[in-house]
Amino acid sequence: MKGFRENYDRIWQTYSGQAAWQIVADLGRFHRIQASPGYRQAAQLVYDLLVREGLEAEMLSYPANQEATFWAWPSFQEWDCSEATLRLVDPGNGATAQLCSPGTVLADFRASPMSLIQRSIPFEGEVEVVLVEDGVKESDYDGLDVAGKVVLSRGDVRRVQELAVEQRGALGILFDGMRVVSPVRPQGDLADVRQYTSFWWRPGDTQCFGFVLTPRQGQALRRLLKDGDAPVRIHAKVDSRLYDGALELVQATIPGQAEEEILVVAHLCHPQPSANDNASGAAAALEAARTLHVLVANGDLARPKRTIRFLWMPEMTGTFAYLADREAELDHLIAGINLDMVGEDQSQTGSSWLIERPPDAAASFAPDLLAHLRDELPALKNMTDVSPSHTGVGAIPLYRQTQVPFSGGSDHYVLSDPSVGVPTPMLIQWPDRFYHTAADTPDRTDPQSLARAGSLAAAYAYWLATAGAEEATWLGYEMVARFKVCLAKDTQASVTKALDTEEVESLARAVAGLDRRLAYLLDRQKAALDSLAWLAPVECRTAELHTEAQRATNHELAWAKGIIDLHATTLGIQIPTEIQATSLSEAEQQAAALIPARQVRGPIPLQQHLRQVDDQTRAAWLQLIDKHKDGTHYTLMELASYWADGTRSLLDIADLVEMETGTRDVDLLLAYFQLLAKMGFVEFR
Repeated sequence: MKGFRENYDRIWQTYSGQAAWQIVADLGRFHRIQASPGYRQAAQLVYDLLVREGLEAEMLSYPANQEATFWAWPSFQEWDCSEATLRLVDPGNGATAQLCSPGTVLADFRASPMSLIQRSIPFEGEVEVVLVEDGVKESDYDGLDVAGKVVLSRGDVRRVQELAVEQRGALGILFDGMRVVSPVRPQGDLADVRQYTSFWWRPGDTQCFGFVLTPRQGQALRRLLKDGDAPVRIHAKVDSRLYDGALELVQATIPGQAEEEILVVAHLCHPQPSANDNASGAAAALEAARTLHVLVANGDLARPKRTIRFLWMPEMTGTFAYLADREAELDHLIAGINLDMVGEDQSQTGSSWLIERPPDAAASFAPDLLAHLRDELPALKNMTDVSPSHTGVGAIPLYRQTQVPFSGGSDHYVLSDPSVGVPTPMLIQWPDRFYHTAADTPDRTDPQSLARAGSLAAAYAYWLATAGAEEATWLGYEMVARFKVCLAKDTQASVTKALDTEEVESLARAVAGLDRRLAYLLDRQKAALDSLAWLAPVECRTAELHTEAQRATNHELAWAKGIIDLHATTLGIQIPTEIQATSLSEAEQQAAALIPARQVRGPIPLQQHLRQVDDQTRAAWLQLIDKHKDGTHYTLMELASYWADGTRSLLDIADLVEMETGTRDVDLLLAYFQLLAKMGFVEFR
């Protein structure tokens, strides 16, 4: 670690948040839909900027068609649109508001590209509008004839397309929904803003067109459809095309001396302007690459041992394509970092700056290193958003920040999959009031946020690229120190809960639960410590660190049991050493008998493969997940797949997911893995 604070400070002082902000503004000019001319123009801009700064850069190309696949991830056709407009032709007899007067332009792609549902097919003509409310349930269509018409819906467009277009012959969809992002975007917020909405066509889909209305437009049109006594008609024109094309990925390197590599990734796609999501990550990564290149070229930083590779790609699809193409080289990828939505102006967006940890199944040194470097930021020179305390001792960050568990949803979920093996924490700002809307504009971003994230990513990548035995040993002690803090918090929470009960059985279960919890944390900590060997052969130190982690765990467990025993003595009861096992449910019995083994590398995008199963199976699955309104089932299923290594039963996996998330849903996981087995992605041993 000698000299690293000085290196970090050089990175901070060389990094320009204002330059990164200008790149955000430049990228915001392009309509960056995955596999499209607009995305290609943005990729070319990134490539040109890298070359101009003197970096080694390359533009890679992968097929964009419906035949190509990257592991389990299917590719898709390229799409382009030159014009799309939606006008109200005949508002019926209830039109009083200006929003619904004859000839009103409800949507214009040239004025706002998000006014079109992306990947809409060509269409021109007059059609009647039918209100289906959400349109995601069979009952929403009772008594309605939608054939040859367009439906007005605020529900998930994939489901609406299946029910209205595919099954009932509708020609298109008008979408007027706005996702609630609690608490920064409550119900009814952003009434005059359009939400980013897209079709994702798979072979066999009945394709259609669609437009996005603002919630205020939608409300006026809904009122008209309910109150009027004559049909409401619109004129739609979409000049677009779907065709076999290509999707591009830009890469640049700070060359090292060995085959090993550190990855810095940021997805480049999303519709115009999409500033925070994710022009901000792309810009932060580009300025990080420039900063390290300048410092190494000038001799201010030593050339790293390991290569630092920067990637700008279409989200998920590009990461799958790149990794599948380099499968033989995966062992050379030591760790990564994902920059996604890192530029937020917190006062406008309501966000907090987060480190999202990789999944527990991929335990490693990476998140603790990143957290330590993040904590070091306030000590750097010339930070304008850090204040001294009122006594002048210490520094206080003026921005919100924290560390959160894995939830997925971006490129790190591919890299951190244990079958890929590149532990990759994510830097992100969340929640964001303007997420996935036309209001995600460059003025919502902040140069200082970009500087913090970009310089941190550069420092993290450079540290890993230069680390040897001394650095790995220090990091091991840092990891154990942080582990002790985690142990103390978990133990204290369990003790507090136990002291709130006076029932013998509840106390016994509290002790048993704490025992299992600490054993789980210890197991994951030992796995993380073992990963230090990727940086340097520190086996003897690793053994010492294992011992210290074990000692700390034993100490916390003994302390907690002593407190709970004292509580029981005060109550005049004795806690039994063994508790009666509860009988397994039918689902748990089935899960205990199944050992799933994945048959493909990387995560499995279930939604994109549902057409492989029969209608009855698909309907049963959709009915099951419809019960999970908060969307947590996606994370539960992904985490479960990470644990499925062919040695654990499905019941064991459910236990591990519960330890990781606090949520247990054996029925969901059983149905999920049975569905994967039908698709050929999993075999049961």
